[in-house]
Amino acid sequence: MSGVQHLTIAAEEADQRLDRWFRRRFPHVPQGRIEKMCRKGEIRVDGGRVKPATRVAAGQSVRVPPLPEPGEAPEPPRVSAADAEMIRAAVIYRDDHVIALDKPPGLPVQGGSGQTRHVDGLAEALRFGLDEKPRLVHRLDKDTSGVLIMARTQRVAGALTKAFRARETRKIYWAAVAGVPSPRMGTIRFGLVKAPGHGPHGEGEKMICVYPDEIGATPGAKRATTDYAVLSALAKRTAWVALVPVTGRTHQLRAHMAEIGHPIVGDGKYGPNRQDNLGDGWGAQLGGEVSRKLHLHARSLRLTHPVTGAELHLTAPLPSHMRRTWENLGWAEDDVPEDPFEEEMP
Repeated sequence: MSGVQHLTIAAEEADQRLDRWFRRRFPHVPQGRIEKMCRKGEIRVDGGRVKPATRVAAGQSVRVPPLPEPGEAPEPPRVSAADAEMIRAAVIYRDDHVIALDKPPGLPVQGGSGQTRHVDGLAEALRFGLDEKPRLVHRLDKDTSGVLIMARTQRVAGALTKAFRARETRKIYWAAVAGVPSPRMGTIRFGLVKAPGHGPHGEGEKMICVYPDEIGATPGAKRATTDYAVLSALAKRTAWVALVPVTGRTHQLRAHMAEIGHPIVGDGKYGPNRQDNLGDGWGAQLGGEVSRKLHLHARSLRLTHPVTGAELHLTAPLPSHMRRTWENLGWAEDDVPEDPFEEEMP
């Protein structure tokens, strides 16, 4: 067991999440233990309490509590042959600098409470000859499918992280929603504030919408903006929408669509788990043969390559449960423009 350490963040380590920095310095310490040490205040930055997601800056001092030696803690589980095959099959783009995945629904991006199988852990199978495993630079919810890009080196990770934070990327999501939004194209500007969950690890926490003029007076609230466009509709019952998260808040698209009365199909967390319309918004289920899984898909990501400067335009096909819904409703992927916010709708 080591003693207390005080480590300084180097310039090349800046602008990343504390938990990622910690795992690179101490790869034998599991994510769950890092989160527990943050909750107990054992890990501190410049003397202050921090969360695993806190971003570190060059020159900051990190207090590291006594840690087990590598041999004293169980090594992270190896990636099984089946999981390695699965995650490699999800690759939709790869070069020497970046990898893009079509993340399956139901697979978490990172570990957490009760999560032992996730993209970050499976990335060990995505080295493809490099010494470093790919690094996460953005996230998707566990039940959201679609384009997820990873950096193959630390330098590229820093460049991509800055691009996402500076909103220099273009992300378009596809969703099926209950009811049909009106007008058929618009912008949602509700702020978001986190409501605490239940249990020792905050299970069940969710985002609450706040009216724009009340954001400043609401502790913890952050501004959030979502553009939406209706691509197709089935009477007044359901619609295929494109969504652009202008800001990148937790659960932003799900909370925003539910707040305007059109929850994403299958989203029982933010939309009532029913099928009817009680006058102030639809329930989140369509019934019949439509899957009860979340119908939210990161369809495309457009960004400037951090090394070559070329424009990357990555797209991912619909997951199987959404593809079945599209077939049942008579919707076809090729019938809509790639970016309805830039092209005139037919």
